Amino acid sequence: MHLDDARFDTRAIHAGQEFDPTTGAVIPPVYLTSTYVQDGIGGLRGGYEYSRGGNPTRTALETQLAALEGGIRGLSFASGLAAEDALLRTVLAPGDHVVIGNDVYGGTHRLVRRIFGAWGVRHTTVDTSDLDAVRDAIELGTTKVLWVETPSNPLMKISDVAALAELGDEAGLLVVVDNTFASPALQQPIGLGADVVVHSTTKYLGGHSDVVGGGLVFAAGQEELAEQVGFTQFAAGAVSSPFDAFLTSRGIKTLGIRMQRHSRNALAIARRLEEHPGIEHVYYPGLESHPGHALAARQMSEYGGMLSISVAGGGAAARRFAESTRLFQLAESLGGVESLVNYPSEMTHASVRGTEAEVPESIVRLSVGIEDVDDLLADIDEALARL
Repeated sequence: MHLDDARFDTRAIHAGQEFDPTTGAVIPPVYLTSTYVQDGIGGLRGGYEYSRGGNPTRTALETQLAALEGGIRGLSFASGLAAEDALLRTVLAPGDHVVIGNDVYGGTHRLVRRIFGAWGVRHTTVDTSDLDAVRDAIELGTTKVLWVETPSNPLMKISDVAALAELGDEAGLLVVVDNTFASPALQQPIGLGADVVVHSTTKYLGGHSDVVGGGLVFAAGQEELAEQVGFTQFAAGAVSSPFDAFLTSRGIKTLGIRMQRHSRNALAIARRLEEHPGIEHVYYPGLESHPGHALAARQMSEYGGMLSISVAGGGAAARRFAESTRLFQLAESLGGVESLVNYPSEMTHASVRGTEAEVPESIVRLSVGIEDVDDLLADIDEALARL
């Protein structure tokens, strides 16, 4: 059987993970080397010269990433923002324009607004779940990138990737989808028409809160762009280390089964919270009350482990809840096997206060782990009882 024909979980375990031909070791070795001996000047073994330009452990991860997302090439970076920066620096020039969602990761919005804004790149913030609003925001000839995050962070908005990709084709711009919240186990944007997929591999792909990384995957037809971004990465140096690449590859092998448990637990918690008088609103696409539920059911296989809530009583009550849970630990990040609680207004999205992407103070974000769901529900009930 050819690996290209294999199903997702098989590709997650085997893509780029061939056994070591020298010893037969099932797990490929971690190549902790900075440089490589050459067979004469320019005689490179396997194309490896210096580990900023390439490393076999990183290559293995990049092969995995491309296989999971159905792309033609993957690139592994030192962080998700490093991946975003390399892509945008390659594509944009002063005077260009970006259309970006109004509910995206705060670091992404900060990168576009403050770093690229200082370079002369303009942006328009828009609700990407509103196709007419996106169409109106595009400046023909000037807009070069449409940046989509679905489900979005933290309000879990669902955007129609296929429809946005069609808009992008019509306008001649690059459609980039941040697939971090869903992961390729639940959603594959390239198959829906996206040009590039971006990940913080720190999150669900690594899955164990022990590694920081980022990734890009390019769709067929974007071979030239992939080469250009690869050069930007080589020239600027934001590469993942061999050991970080190994940890991410190891995490990916259980991604499919982990996402099933994350999704099942999150749905149970969302349903419980939807009925609680102390919660004004639950943001989770798996609920039929979510405005994007039908769309999410079409473009996702399950609904993921992320949900947000609006706590009755506003910011003060939301803060008390976030500081009262025990199993849900108060921390930045998401996507690990352990459950985390986050107060976006002063944590992950503090940098967007006062902008169009500002998060209401009543919002608390939950990264639902794979613990026993009854224990997680008890933890939430106890925290709500303290309000």
